[in-house]
Amino acid sequence: MGFSRDRERLAVPATEAAPHLLGAVLTHEAEGERVSVRITEVEAYMGDVDPGSHAFRGRTARNATMFGPAGHLYVYFTYGMHYCANVVCGTDGFATGLLLRGGEVVEGADIAAARRGNPRNSLDLARGPARLAQALGIARGLDGADVFASPLQLALPPEPVPAAQVSTGPRVGVSGPGGTADYPWRYWLTGDPTVSKYRPAQPRKRPAGATARRP
Repeated sequence: MGFSRDRERLAVPATEAAPHLLGAVLTHEAEGERVSVRITEVEAYMGDVDPGSHAFRGRTARNATMFGPAGHLYVYFTYGMHYCANVVCGTDGFATGLLLRGGEVVEGADIAAARRGNPRNSLDLARGPARLAQALGIARGLDGADVFASPLQLALPPEPVPAAQVSTGPRVGVSGPGGTADYPWRYWLTGDPTVSKYRPAQPRKRPAGATARRP
C-alpha cells in the first residue's frame, strides 16, 4: 500500500481515522538516532464542534497545522514543560486530528530511555502523550512535518483494528464540556499495557500564557 493510500485513510474525521492509527508504527530518525513507537492509544479532536479542541475558536498561528492537509504532525507545547504530538486528519480547512496518547517503543529503546531519563518501567517509555513525544524526540520544530516523509515514517496497519479490539471512553485531563462522557473520543487497544490510566481533569496551576486545552 502506497503512502498516497495511507494518507487517504487519514483524510476522514479523527473519530473515523482512529482505528487506522491504532497499531501503526511511527518512526523518527534524526542525527543518526532512530526510534519507533507502535501507537496503542489516541484521542480524537474535532475542531469547531469540539470545546476541548485548540481549534474550537478558529485558526491561529499556533494551531494552523490542524486545518490540514491530513498526514502531518501538529506539535504543541503544554504547561510550559512538555510537547505533545498529533496526527492531522480530515480535509483541508476543517481542524481534526488524533493526539498520540500512548505507545510501545519497538525500535531504539536505549535512545528513548536516555531521552526519558531512564525510567524503571520500560512500559512508561511512551505511556502518556508527553512521554511519547519525548521518546520519539519530537519538538515544536516538527510542527507541520509530513508523517510519510523523512525524518518521519508512519506505517499504518494493512487494515483498521477490528472494533472488538478497541475500547473507547472520555478523554484524559480535558476539563469542561469537552471532557465529559458526551465525548468518548479516546480510543485504545483493549488490554494493552502501554495504555495510560484514565484520570479525570483536575484543576492545576499553569505558567502564565500556557494552556491546558488539547488540539
